[in-house]
Amino acid sequence: MLPRERIIQNERMTLSQYACKSEDSRGRRIFEPPCDFRTDFQRDRDRIIHCNSFRRLKRKTQVFLIPHSDHYRTRLTHTLEVSQIARTVACALGLNEALTEAIALGHDLGHTPFGHDGERVLNKLMDGGFAHNKQSKRVVERLEKDGKGLNLTFEVIDGIVAHRGSSAPPITQEGMVVRFCDKIAYINHDIEDAIRGEVIRQSDLPEFPVRVLGETKSERITSLVRSLVNNSAEEIKFDTETQSAFTELRNFMFERVYRAKKTVAEKDKAAFIVEYLFDHFYKNKDKMPRLYVQIAEEDGLETAVGDYISGMTDEYAVDYFTRLCVPHGWNSGYII
Repeated sequence: MLPRERIIQNERMTLSQYACKSEDSRGRRIFEPPCDFRTDFQRDRDRIIHCNSFRRLKRKTQVFLIPHSDHYRTRLTHTLEVSQIARTVACALGLNEALTEAIALGHDLGHTPFGHDGERVLNKLMDGGFAHNKQSKRVVERLEKDGKGLNLTFEVIDGIVAHRGSSAPPITQEGMVVRFCDKIAYINHDIEDAIRGEVIRQSDLPEFPVRVLGETKSERITSLVRSLVNNSAEEIKFDTETQSAFTELRNFMFERVYRAKKTVAEKDKAAFIVEYLFDHFYKNKDKMPRLYVQIAEEDGLETAVGDYISGMTDEYAVDYFTRLCVPHGWNSGYII
């Protein structure tokens, strides 16, 4: 028996009736012979980890723009924390851990430089709008591997698109777990970063969520995970009290952190950079790499410019803008 076949057999015996088993996948858009060692969901996880867009997440904003401390989260560390929490929940519920991990690792591949601020600018500039979850789908289907895409399974792509609360719910329990755990991760690690950045203090946290969920990041995540595990079966959900506490904590973060003067002080500058670069490449499409020039011809110029800019890291966008707009000192070749 091949290792992949043994894994599939184990899934039949151990996974919940609500789990998406590897053998039940709807498959890939382009058929590929199965791997001897890994299920299709495990292959998807590996393809995501090894792709260029995943590596660029380390230089993309989570909340704090281009932080000078190594301890603030980036989009990559956020992704890893989502994956860890989601795997814990999936394992406890008897769901497919490999599928859960693949969705979690791929859910933010389409995020722009400067986080949601870059996303808002592109959404304003593009006629069809822009959303990072839909762009993540485009990354894995159209942009990666020099335009070939990663050819992921239907369930992984569905979970990536559906991780955002405003989108339609995912078709798998694993996708729904990632949707919950994305929020669990970012609310709690953003609290830690906001306290580190002196945007809020521990004592500022609202009383009810602290009483229900706990005072520390670890306590809160544990409480939220326990609630999901204890209350989920056919539906993934918190108990009523936990949901109320989490909603209040999330509202607090939007009011006191995500829209706070300290965190938005530089965001207008970041938005200006994205808007300037969009206009520049729209007027000078040949300045983009070959892949995006080809996309401009096939999918439209606006789409190609959005693809190119959304793939940039914070530092790359700033450096490119600097080269375009900041004059260089004159070098006459005269040596003193």
